[in-house]
Amino acid sequence: MATFIDTNILLYAISTAEEEMEKRAIARRILLRTDLAFSVQVFQEFYVQATRPSGARVAPEVAVRFITSWTRFPVQLMTVDLMFAAFAAHRRFGISYWDAAIIEAARSLGCSEVLTEDLQDHQSFHGLHAVNPFR
Repeated sequence: MATFIDTNILLYAISTAEEEMEKRAIARRILLRTDLAFSVQVFQEFYVQATRPSGARVAPEVAVRFITSWTRFPVQLMTVDLMFAAFAAHRRFGISYWDAAIIEAARSLGCSEVLTEDLQDHQSFHGLHAVNPFR
């Protein structure tokens, strides 16, 4: 089973901030794995955050190269069905729509866990587990 990667893992992997050095090392080790999965939403969020003017981390072309390299893994597209599933998960679990879309993308890809800092560590979403790799 694949492990779904949330945006914060990708952002830590490219961070140059001294205070994020340990998280950067963990994120980079995670990205060496061969069982990863992503979604278009994660890539979009990465691009926006990685290239934002107020603390730009990388040039837009570099962000695109990173994303291109990660497309060798399964990538869940945003579909109308996924959107409606995320609406339902948002209500059922009491999480943001965006986190619910991550959960449903991971579920659609058959993942067993989501590596993220944004959800409660070890929280279960009907068989899909959120894991904070930085704890």
